[in-house]
Amino acid sequence: MAPVVAVVTQVKGMPASEPVLLGRKRALPSCPNPLFLKWLTELRDEAREKGLKIQYTYQKAISSLTKYPLPLQNAKEAKILQNFGDGICKILDEKLQRYYRENGPNAPIHSLPKGALPPSRPDNNNLAPPTKKNAAGDQGKDGGGGRRKKREYVPQKRSGGYAVLLTLYRQSQIPGSKGYMFKLELQAEAQLLCDKSFTVPDLGSKYTAWSSVSTLIQKNLVIKTHNPARYSLTEEGLALAERLEAAEQGTKDSSDVDHEEVRSEGEEEKEEGGPGVVELTISEEEDEDRIHPVERVATVAQAEGEGGERFFSGKPQDSQAASKKASGGCLLPGTYEILLCVDFIETTGGSRHCKQELVKELQRNGVNFDIRKLNVGDFLWVAREKVAPVPGQLRAPAGRELVLDYVIERKRMDDLCGSIIDGRFREQKFRLKRCGLRRPIYLVEECGTAAAHQSLPEATLQQAIVNTQVVDGFFVKRVQDVRESAAYLTVMTRYLTKLYQNRTLICRSRELEGDGESEEERGTPSYSLISFAEFNHGAIKNKCQTVKEVFARQLMQISGLSGDKAAAILEHYSTPHSLLTAYEQCATEAEKEKLLSSIRYGKLKRNLGPALSRTVYQLYCTQGALS
Repeated sequence: MAPVVAVVTQVKGMPASEPVLLGRKRALPSCPNPLFLKWLTELRDEAREKGLKIQYTYQKAISSLTKYPLPLQNAKEAKILQNFGDGICKILDEKLQRYYRENGPNAPIHSLPKGALPPSRPDNNNLAPPTKKNAAGDQGKDGGGGRRKKREYVPQKRSGGYAVLLTLYRQSQIPGSKGYMFKLELQAEAQLLCDKSFTVPDLGSKYTAWSSVSTLIQKNLVIKTHNPARYSLTEEGLALAERLEAAEQGTKDSSDVDHEEVRSEGEEEKEEGGPGVVELTISEEEDEDRIHPVERVATVAQAEGEGGERFFSGKPQDSQAASKKASGGCLLPGTYEILLCVDFIETTGGSRHCKQELVKELQRNGVNFDIRKLNVGDFLWVAREKVAPVPGQLRAPAGRELVLDYVIERKRMDDLCGSIIDGRFREQKFRLKRCGLRRPIYLVEECGTAAAHQSLPEATLQQAIVNTQVVDGFFVKRVQDVRESAAYLTVMTRYLTKLYQNRTLICRSRELEGDGESEEERGTPSYSLISFAEFNHGAIKNKCQTVKEVFARQLMQISGLSGDKAAAILEHYSTPHSLLTAYEQCATEAEKEKLLSSIRYGKLKRNLGPALSRTVYQLYCTQGALS
């Protein structure tokens, strides 16, 4: 009895309002901000009852809040959390002020008021309102006084989650595997195991099979890291994938998987004696596309071959089935139209009269064009799928778009002069070379006598144009004025329409290998092209860059070090760390200065030379300021 008396003596001074459980520790709250959690749960449930899509926004905020381990003093501090915007913080602040008015300015906010029911555990897949049974912690169906044990999540066969798990597992079993997959290669490989498309949503829906990846991440089966995104299996995901693979191959009794609960997106689960709970996957694609995963440096060791054909396919197809199904994995002749895309900057701002004249000339020539934002270049062409309107829908579904291998950068002489002075000219050529299109064109508009009044001599401008064609390898077209520019765009549009009219177009990914050259398939010439969405996203100017890309930009700031020379250096030393390590291994100062001199660059395979090698060495190895 002595230990019990000691315990009772200790708790005599505690407030009577807090019940004391002798011999046990009080359970810690699942969230240090239960008041904010309660309000967000109420907001989510109200939105769900009204059928508002903002319920998903509240659910994401709830998920972020439950992972945050520190108490918040006000809603403004919650802005550091993901999915907490100005709107949600404003609502929480209003509720907090009302709470202070009702309970006093010193009312505690890190514990619920007396008599208030705690919010149910905010599971990402449970958007049903909390029941009294769950809130009060009544006895579950197991009769043990606790909550019913949740069954294991197993994706439905041939669903998106099923295909992703199997694909990641099989890739991890390959000897020498890198242990992860990028988004586009994962989509291409998993498509064979899935009945639903990973890229094209079903009619009347905005979700694809890729939406199930959000569920796999929430269930801790798949982990997403890095930027561009890399997907790999967790230990739990590996164990589940092994069982799915065993069932798939028939080496294990499939009852091990079939007896468990199978849940897919939107499937309703009915518990005995309890309300139906609808499992909704938070599958908004912006989470995946925010950093959009175009791998710009790492080369994926997966040939395009058959992967390119099934990139757009809704169901797995072999080569014979692909030739029979017109819209399965490619755009067949007659199913698309050639469309000229004009950057909106070419129609607004600056000399507006001249830019509007370009649009009027294109309209007068009967050119089919569209004005949109282009992240690189001023003009390009896309093959847009012809889509018939759907009965009962206001607008026709958006057709797929593949970018042809021609992109035009338009330069007036005054613009060329300004871009050379501020460095844009060199940077634009570098981005055009890396955009993924193999036919870059410079359209230069002469200014006549106005060229003599520019900040740079006319000879310098002419030399820059010649270097663009001879040294950089761009095709340069010179015209006199905006009318000739419109005429050239008209002729090019008609030429490309005729060139591609009998071509089968296949989508390729910049992440996957494949030279994209034309090939013969049963006598029908085909081209592999990049989708417009991937091309335009990959050309974003101020996106996150890898260490290799930043290193390349650093090298190109050195006078005389062109893009070809920087690329040659990167082939040997991909990061500054690897270059500095190589310098440390050199025995003498002279050896360090000549380390890069024998590196060959360009088509002629010339050496970088000792002067440029010494300059790079001095830049990266000189202690203190450069003189």
